[in-house]
Amino acid sequence: MAGHTENEVVIDAPFDLVWDMTNDVANWTDLFTEYAAAEIISEEDGKVTFRLSMHPDENGKVWSWVSERTPDKGARRVTAKRVETGPFEYMNIEWTYDEVDGGVRMKWVQDFHMKDEAPADDEWMTNNINKNSPIQMAHIKEKVEKAAANS
Repeated sequence: MAGHTENEVVIDAPFDLVWDMTNDVANWTDLFTEYAAAEIISEEDGKVTFRLSMHPDENGKVWSWVSERTPDKGARRVTAKRVETGPFEYMNIEWTYDEVDGGVRMKWVQDFHMKDEAPADDEWMTNNINKNSPIQMAHIKEKVEKAAANS
């Protein structure tokens, strides 16, 4: 079995603003509530390699990983994958952006598989991502729409 999630939100803002804010990885600590640090490791050939660190969990552990992100503004699509996978065997993410009535629909599709020795299985992680993604998307929506209103 593998994990698969799909979550989306419509953001009432121009495409360029939605794109620019959600692809500014260095500022993800402001855009997402779950990240304590976002460090850009390298940017080359249109690909961004970065480390994300979460706020400490209930046991005080800070989860951190390295990902690669390849944005394609013309296609309105971003592909990403974890390169330092931690408890995941693999984690691949696709973000798509579509202009719709009411703004821009941003959709996240995540495909992954947990390692056998991971503290959670695919079903638990699927449920966790499906619980957390709408929270993060609502926060992003609020931030981007506020920026749009102030521009």
